[in-house]
Amino acid sequence: MDPRTAPTRAQILAMLDRAHALAQRAMQAGHHPFGALLVAPDHETVLLEQGNVDSVNHAEAVLAREAARRYSPAELWPCTLVTTVEPCAMCAGTQYWAHIGRVVYGIDEHTLLGLTGNHPENPTLALPCRELFARGQKDMQVIGPVPEMAEAIAALHRRYWRSR
Repeated sequence: MDPRTAPTRAQILAMLDRAHALAQRAMQAGHHPFGALLVAPDHETVLLEQGNVDSVNHAEAVLAREAARRYSPAELWPCTLVTTVEPCAMCAGTQYWAHIGRVVYGIDEHTLLGLTGNHPENPTLALPCRELFARGQKDMQVIGPVPEMAEAIAALHRRYWRSR
């Protein structure tokens, strides 16, 4: 039996709001404005937080690696990786291998590309995480994009990438 339960819309929005606040703190610290959380199966308890580090150490990948170090695959499967922007191929792959069974994201990779353009610090891959997960052997759950958070997340990215 699958131990994953579905989060409510209110829980999804609360998780994304917290990830967005983390992305804002990452930007204020001089990093790319991405934030990620590992949320427990209750959809409320935050187990880990991670802001973006740099162009190679994305928030989601760093978080998934640390989660895999701290927790067993069985503990991670019912958890949710929450991120402001759809995980890139590297991050989705890291989440897959860490065995975190669900991702929630605010805006999709295509929207991010429209905001960053051909910026050398963010060479976006046109590979939706759903497509990457579909190639695997696990039933990865994907919730996103979430329209209620789109403008706030996009505004943060517009401000950041225009200043670069």
